[in-house]
Amino acid sequence: MALTIYGIQASRAVRPMWVATELGLAFEHVQTDYKGGATRTPEFLALNPNGHIPVIVDHRPDGDVTVWESMACTLYIARQHGRPDGVNLVPATPREDAEALRWSFWTVTEVEKDALTVLMHRLVMPAEQRKPDMADAAEQRLKVPLRVLEQHLAQQQARGQAHLAAARFTVADLCVASVLLWVRAARELMAEFPLVNAWLHACLTRPAYESLRHPKKA
Repeated sequence: MALTIYGIQASRAVRPMWVATELGLAFEHVQTDYKGGATRTPEFLALNPNGHIPVIVDHRPDGDVTVWESMACTLYIARQHGRPDGVNLVPATPREDAEALRWSFWTVTEVEKDALTVLMHRLVMPAEQRKPDMADAAEQRLKVPLRVLEQHLAQQQARGQAHLAAARFTVADLCVASVLLWVRAARELMAEFPLVNAWLHACLTRPAYESLRHPKKA
């Protein structure tokens, strides 16, 4: 296959896996957990010296291209393996490309850290290890970027566009939704931002994402 993705679905690796699935790309998925030392082997560190997933390797006629950092992987796949036809999720205009870049950077810098705190201390960690005060503080901080996103979606709807960059779902939506899905456990917080809540639900009920969450058994 032309594309190899290292990681597990329950990690940031879902981002490149999601965009590849949306584009209908065949890819080799190498199950690589961040637990148990799999990302610290010499073989893996040769791919990513940081020892983190995901990593993608694009096997091209002129030589392999290796990419790490989840958002970089996702945007790379969209740009290199999709067509800017104004139909699929690939940006088709400079404005759409700018939106994909700025929202993917925005969600990493403004949302991801607090979103992960909410996920861990509301849902993932054993109950006795959770610190509700940390989740509470993270949710309060998240109100600032969520208000920005709510306002942008309102402006988009006024233009007749239901998504972040266009009337259609693009990689901009995918990148932001792949982070905000961690905040779903904060139901009261999400209820304060109805446009964000509805938009996120629409993103996460797409067939491509659902197929990753519930893969068919061979």
